[in-house]
Parts: sequence; structure tokens; C-alpha cells
Amino acid sequence: MTSKLSQISLPLKLTFLIFSMVLNCMGIVILQLSEAKITYEKLGFLESFKDLPIAFISLFAVNFISKTGTKKALISALVIVGICSCLLPFVEDFWFYKVWFAIIGTCFAVGKICVFGIIRNNVSDEKSLARMMNSVEATFMVGIFVVNTGFGWLISSRYSEFWKFGFLSISILCAITIFLFSKLNISEAKKNKSESLISELSAFAKPATIVFLAVVFFIVFVEQGFNSWLPSFYKNHLNVNSFFALQATSFLALFSYAGRTVTANIIQRFSLSRYYIVCISLIMAVLLIILGIQYFDSVSSGVILFLFPVIGLFLSPLYPVLNSKMIAKVDKEKINLFTSLIVIFSSLGSSVSSIIMSILFGKQLLNYYPLYILLAVSVLFTVSLIYFRLAGKKL
Repeated sequence: MTSKLSQISLPLKLTFLIFSMVLNCMGIVILQLSEAKITYEKLGFLESFKDLPIAFISLFAVNFISKTGTKKALISALVIVGICSCLLPFVEDFWFYKVWFAIIGTCFAVGKICVFGIIRNNVSDEKSLARMMNSVEATFMVGIFVVNTGFGWLISSRYSEFWKFGFLSISILCAITIFLFSKLNISEAKKNKSESLISELSAFAKPATIVFLAVVFFIVFVEQGFNSWLPSFYKNHLNVNSFFALQATSFLALFSYAGRTVTANIIQRFSLSRYYIVCISLIMAVLLIILGIQYFDSVSSGVILFLFPVIGLFLSPLYPVLNSKMIAKVDKEKINLFTSLIVIFSSLGSSVSSIIMSILFGKQLLNYYPLYILLAVSVLFTVSLIYFRLAGKKL
């Protein structure tokens, strides 16, 4: 099994790297299009064109994956992402960004369900799952760093008008990943007897599962407040240039990568619930320090620029640690359907967060950005405690 995991590890990580780059280029798009005099309200709803298709398509994607198999479905999604990334540099209209993100969101729904399904079909132990998921999802943070650093360099160079051509590199990565998957033999889950979708979903209608999905919603809600909008906060409130705004956000991704990598290597030594709660507590502590600096020093203090990225160290492990707890308990035959629910609530959390952030930025309420994040984390902390109580068993 170890050799098999090592074979599938690279293409799985490349898959998350690709989807991370296309999903998290939203911050760059917002930054660039806002300079083209497109309002923050319109840009905030642009996020919905990415997230809502993820929510609506996910349940249908389960049926598609069951018929084609995880390998073929994942390759199909990567092919479409590669083609779309080739087309983007040659289209100028704003409507195309809406279509582009809708297609990317749909492919991500298929891709994430396939990746989680492959991991679940190869790993059964709860803490081993947590280690594998943290390792694979750490690559998601690498994608954020790469896309912000690469596009940041391009935007600040004399070739800034050609910034969209950076998406061609994503097409190349798609081709490499497709080639690697084509050489692998991946075990597929056994198909269940045909049941109606409603009856299958009813099996998950338990209080602990419902609250778990609420926790997923709020984790992504908080993450989205950083990933897509932090560059604009740095530029508009801390008065730094576009390049430095994107590079500062890249450090958030680096700390996030470090958080997931460290977690993958030490998680087997700790109680998952305590590890999770400690991480949230440290996030709140950093946010309180930022608010203290704003209140006692300056609302635009440069120290804030370096404190925000530190939050990624403690925020990034929450999602994979929580998911591994539940996924380990789900039957292999039902993992695709359960993953689709995770994807749905993740996309809803992302979309709602971005809409609220667009209102905050549109009304020039940037001074309250750290307070808004702190309130969101406080709600996440409360809902997480409820989930751990309902889950009953020690994680």
C-alpha cells in the first residue's frame, strides 16, 4: 500500500496545485479588474459564479463519477481546465470571466470528489487519513503562493499588460498531470445497489453530520476572507503597491503550507480535537494583537502587514483535520456522495464570505476588516465546540 500511495501522491498533489491556482487567482482578478473601474460589488458576485456551480453540480457529479470512474472523471476535469486556461488570455469581456469561473468551479467539484475518493479508498486509519489529507492539501497552499508570486512579478514588470498569459503555464501543468494519471491503475470503489438520491442523503441526516457541515462552511468562510480579499486590503488600506500586496499574500500561503506540512508530520502524536482547538485559539490571539495595534498604534500600521500571514500557520490545518475525522467513518461506497456535501458547503461558505467582503470594501469599511475576521472565527470556534460535543467520541 505504501508504494501505491507514493505513486498516486504526485498526481494528486499536482491536481490540487492546479485547482488552487485557478481558484485562487480570484484575488489577482479582483485586483486587476478593480483598476479597470469594475466595482467591488460586481467583483464580489464574480466569486459566486465560481462557487455556486460547485454547489449545484456536486450532487450530479457523483453520478457522473460513478459511471465513468474516478480516474476518467478527474482526467476529463483537468482537460477542460487546461483548455479554459488557454482561452482566457485572448478574451477581454467581463462576461467571459463569469463563464470561465463557472466552468472552473464545476471542474473543481468533480476533481475534489475524485481526489477525496481516491484517498479514502487507499487509507482507512483516521490519523493516517489526516496525515495524507494534510500532505495533499498542503499543495493547495503552494498553488496560492505560486499564483501570487508569478502573477505579481508579471504585473509589476514591463509586460504587465500580458498578465493573463500566465494562465498558459496552468495548461502545461494540466497536460503533465493528465499524463501521470494515464499511467496509473487506480482502484475504484464498489458500486452500491441503486438507491434514490434522497434515501442516500437521508443516511447523513444526523445532528453531528449537520453541525460538521456547518463547521466546514465557516472554515471556508474565514479562509475566503483572506485568500481573495487580502491583496485588496493591503493595497487600499495599507497603501502598498500591487506587487507587494500579492507577495505579502504569498507569505500567507507559505505559512499555510508550513501549517499543513507540520500537521501531516506530527498529527499522529496528538488528539485531533485538542490540536484543532489550539489552532483556533491561536488564530484569535493573533487577530486580537492586530486589533490592539490598530487601536493603540495606527489603523494602517505596517506591522499588520506581517502579522496577517502568520494566521495561515494555524488556519490551514483546520479543514483537512476536520474532514479526515468524518471521512474515516464514511463507507467507501458512500464517500463520493459525502464529499459532494463537503464541496457544496465549502462553496457556499466561500460565496457568502466574498459577497459580504465586497460590501465591506464597497462601503469603505476597511478599518473593520480584522474585527470582521475575528467575529467569523469566534462563530467558527463556537460551532466547532458544538460539533465535538455531538460527535461524542474523542477524536
